[in-house]
Amino acid sequence: MTMPKHDALLRLPQVLTLVPVSRASWYAGIKVGRYPQQVQLGPRTVAWRRSDIERLIDSLGQEVAHGQ
Repeated sequence: MTMPKHDALLRLPQVLTLVPVSRASWYAGIKVGRYPQQVQLGPRTVAWRRSDIERLIDSLGQEVAHGQ
């Protein structure tokens, strides 16, 4: 899958300001498929696509709106 040129990459602290969960909850959510997978930037460096995080926020908003 190719990343659009305008799609920014967010590091974990930036992601957690947008999705206010703990670091442990974030990684647990990735493991079960609730949150998007990271993009590997280096051996010990990961980030998330802004578009994936925005889709996640939209879907969480829809869950709240529909009482799920």
